[in-house]
Amino acid sequence: AAAATATYGPITADMLAERTLDGLLAEHPGELVRTGSPHVVCTVLPTHWRSNKTLPNAFKVVALGDVVDGTPVTVRAGNDENFCAELRNNCAPMKNQVAKFNDLRFVGRSGRGKSFTLTIIVGSVPPQVATYNKAIKVTVDGPREPRSKTRNQAFHPFPFAPRPFPFGGPLDPQRVGDPLASFKLSGK
Repeated sequence: AAAATATYGPITADMLAERTLDGLLAEHPGELVRTGSPHVVCTVLPTHWRSNKTLPNAFKVVALGDVVDGTPVTVRAGNDENFCAELRNNCAPMKNQVAKFNDLRFVGRSGRGKSFTLTIIVGSVPPQVATYNKAIKVTVDGPREPRSKTRNQAFHPFPFAPRPFPFGGPLDPQRVGDPLASFKLSGK
């Protein structure tokens, strides 16, 4: 320890917290994500989701510092288009340093091509505020297969341009052949 201190300088609380955070993230790869606060991490959200649909996994907020059991944790969502999106079940109590949000739902939509930033508020004294930037995109129809050129053959770059008549014959009645021509008597 003395050699490490001599080589790298004194170990600070921030360095220790960073090592603890890195260790926690390594223990749960792909499950937890850093927030804007060094003392708060949370579970990863899907990048794109359908409005008012249950998330595939319960959303959890993990406090790395001491937070008393029963402390309320609130999640808010917003962006430059929808600064305070409607959420359901967005409050949960802290228990054993974890706040589990049962059935967190994003009712408000983030807008075309836009994602929400989550604000996580731990109601401790003093309060702790963490942000999860570009956390989730919420749309009416959720994630879907991209439109492909092979599936969409009828695409036309000028949708209102004149098109040929779909029944194969001309529209001008003067140019239409007589439909009864094959039934006429040969004498006339």
